[in-house]
Amino acid sequence: MSTIPIADRGGKVTLQHMAKPYVKGGGVGALLQSLPDILAAPHFRSVVDAAFAARRRKRALIWGIGGHVVKCGLAPILLDLMRRGFVTAFAMNGAASIHDFEIAIAGQTSEDVEAVLPDGRFGSAEETGREMNLAIVEAAKAGIGMGEALGARLDQLAKPECAPYSIVLQAWRAAVPVTVHVAVGTDTPHTHPASDGAAIGAATHHDFRLYCSVVKELHDGGVYLNVGSAVLLPEVFLKAVSVTRNLGNALTRFTTVNFDFLQHYRPKVNVVERPHAQSDGKGYAITGHHELMIPLLAAALIERDS
Repeated sequence: MSTIPIADRGGKVTLQHMAKPYVKGGGVGALLQSLPDILAAPHFRSVVDAAFAARRRKRALIWGIGGHVVKCGLAPILLDLMRRGFVTAFAMNGAASIHDFEIAIAGQTSEDVEAVLPDGRFGSAEETGREMNLAIVEAAKAGIGMGEALGARLDQLAKPECAPYSIVLQAWRAAVPVTVHVAVGTDTPHTHPASDGAAIGAATHHDFRLYCSVVKELHDGGVYLNVGSAVLLPEVFLKAVSVTRNLGNALTRFTTVNFDFLQHYRPKVNVVERPHAQSDGKGYAITGHHELMIPLLAAALIERDS
């Protein structure tokens, strides 16, 4: 076997890529700069840069959130970002809207499935099923979306001490769009006697059309963040991208990022990769627990803004 000098071979990791020890009192910005310039660290910094630039340029900042994001207690973080201008719209799957609704009306959510599934009590909470379905039926009658209808319902039902923790309600009060995207049978309110399949379909379809108009605003500097939805929201996002372009709208030069504690196939292709095919955009995949990564991202944006 022949050999060559290591200087001729080169290497992908050099001294310039090394981490720097954190200095006490440096703050979140210094922490990010101390990270090694390897793998996810530069990607995370790029996401911060893109989100900050999107707000500065008044481009769309859309947060797609799954149920686990709400169950992790992150509503105060996301609502603070909304008030700071780092959110222009929320998209939710059904689970996220359910957990948010329950937090608003009861101050608790996330039942013990293993304990109640054996006797069929899983998903049988009366107030959740009744009130969400009444709102959805009213949405279909009024020709509005599910997100708007749930926000209006919570404006009447939410307990005062719980209301500040509801993304749906606080976004509704701030006139920030919330779209809710469901597949019939995936969510516990669909099993309630008050459920109406036609109303569910009409309300979530209205939200899809609204979502397409929101996605259109990603062009030239917007950011879409998919946080904790492995299948439904990535599928909806890709369809909205296609619809937007099909209608003759330019949709290029935007950033997408998937935050999750496991990287799945669907977000990888539908969020990180496919939207940028033949388009000058960037996609990133950041792996980590939501309860750690999203507060870190928020802190980095706030620190950068100060």
